[in-house]
Amino acid sequence: MPFDLNQSIHHYPLVAFDTETSGPYPIESEIVELGAVKWYKGKIVDRFQTLLKPSRAMLPDNIVIHGITNEMVADAPQMKDEIAKFCKFIDGSVLMAHHAPFDLGFLTIEIEKAELAFPQSLQVCTSLISRALLTTTNHKLQTLVKELGLTGGAAHRAYDDAYACLQVFFKSCEKLGEDVNLNRVLELQKKEINWNKYRIWSSQDEKIISLAKATLEQRTINIVYEGGQTKGKPRPIKPMGFVRNPDGDYLHAQCGLDQQRKRFYLDKILDFDR
Repeated sequence: MPFDLNQSIHHYPLVAFDTETSGPYPIESEIVELGAVKWYKGKIVDRFQTLLKPSRAMLPDNIVIHGITNEMVADAPQMKDEIAKFCKFIDGSVLMAHHAPFDLGFLTIEIEKAELAFPQSLQVCTSLISRALLTTTNHKLQTLVKELGLTGGAAHRAYDDAYACLQVFFKSCEKLGEDVNLNRVLELQKKEINWNKYRIWSSQDEKIISLAKATLEQRTINIVYEGGQTKGKPRPIKPMGFVRNPDGDYLHAQCGLDQQRKRFYLDKILDFDR
């Protein structure tokens, strides 16, 4: 379904969603909670919320962020049993998340793994929109909830953060007048956000697929990188996370004798082990 960008933001269903994850980077980590709220014609018309059991136990450093324990997800469904339901839930909607590249990066991989068609949706980042329109101490979701007097619920739980995200969107749009259209929202967002920006396994880019496989296998590889102390020379790294991002795709990898983690931007990786 093509979206008419001249239509009001209220013309299509709005779905705000949030993920809680077992770690910070796709491939390395997985979604452990998925929540969403659907708004249409002035009211909440549906909601989605589920815990999800990851393939590996979560570490304490991850658990402390969201409070979701391994015991809580022990009997939860796996993502492969829920992803088709969620794709149906968001199909035909204006889909939004706060810091959307993070959530979409994880979600896109799950859709690819399930070999599903990507839902017809228009992607929006409420963090980018709030930065364009709202003056607050910072634009973290919980700061916006507090300083704008929104309903916050439990921070870092998927459904409550999704509902807070929806409120941030409406609060931002108040600055634009009664009947702002989708095109104006995307202009304020500035960065292009869509499924193609986050594809990995269904990407047509051999470099992306090869480096993602090395990340999945946590296999040490040699790369030639444009910058750094070993500029232009092979250096061993162990990819741990793979991030596709509007500001530049990168590997998060261990390197050096101390196994320090660093970012290696894909456009600066000149050569690598295949």
